[in-house]
Amino acid sequence: MTGALPALRLDRPRDVATALAARREHRASRFLAGGSDLIVNIRHGLEAPEVLIDLMGIDELSCLTMSDEGMRIGACVGISELAAPDVRARYRALAEAAEVIAAPAHRAAATVGGNLCLDTRCIYYNQSRWWRHANSFCLKREGETCHVAPQGKRCHAAFCGDLAPALLVLGAQVEIAGPAGRRRAALSELYVEDGKAHLTLTEDELIVAVYLPAAAPPSSYRKVRAREAIDFPLAGVAVALDASGGSVSALRVAVTGTNPRPFLVEGTEALLNQRIDETLLQALDKLVQKQVQPMRTTIVSAHYRRLAAAALARRLLANLAAEQEKAP
Repeated sequence: MTGALPALRLDRPRDVATALAARREHRASRFLAGGSDLIVNIRHGLEAPEVLIDLMGIDELSCLTMSDEGMRIGACVGISELAAPDVRARYRALAEAAEVIAAPAHRAAATVGGNLCLDTRCIYYNQSRWWRHANSFCLKREGETCHVAPQGKRCHAAFCGDLAPALLVLGAQVEIAGPAGRRRAALSELYVEDGKAHLTLTEDELIVAVYLPAAAPPSSYRKVRAREAIDFPLAGVAVALDASGGSVSALRVAVTGTNPRPFLVEGTEALLNQRIDETLLQALDKLVQKQVQPMRTTIVSAHYRRLAAAALARRLLANLAAEQEKAP
């Protein structure tokens, strides 16, 4: 049973500085963009802010611009905007990831920054409060035991955002604003392997924008999910590949939905300068299977999700290689 929203105060700052000041003034507050994740969590009793700081009226956060230097995506840009033809032409994996997020109404409301900052998910956590209370809560909130791994001391809830792996293989950077000013960092630095606290952002920081370089290898994204609509990924994979010369000259692979963080697969540099054949595909399969760490956080078995991630990586690499071989 999902509860009604409690009484909340809504602040609507007009610039980033005012938003940050509001966050410092109201400690029991949360930044709000599309709200497709946060509002559901509030209804479930997973979040209990007294103040919501609405970022959607800040122009700086709502602009998507493309130039010869690359693309800047404001944190409050709607996910549906990423499926535009000009985005697809240069950053196909990003457009493909955007197209398979939830349903059209969700994509129209949800934002890029929100998807990058999605809370981690688990069948023992994303439930109503009365259900969680009946199970003595869990390590992620109000409890002391991770029901996925009761003997351990770490939360294994999985990150399930679709945009992160696409942006990771495309070499994205994020601009972050906070009390100490602004900084840029590689997107990979935003995440840590901790289902309870998977973001490196402090409570007083927010994402301003995402930056992509002008030159990016051909890329693609696919995921598996329990239903072909709405559901979060059980495993999602993005691949960026340059094999225009007949062998691998650039390769990045990223995974979501299996670990507490989205991550770039390590060790792909060992596959450079090799021709794409079954031996190379098997090597990639082993790399992915070794590094994904799915746990019993969904209704689907962990072993299936591990195999699915590896299969997706193989398929995407083979498809991208075939496309480049046919290109004039």
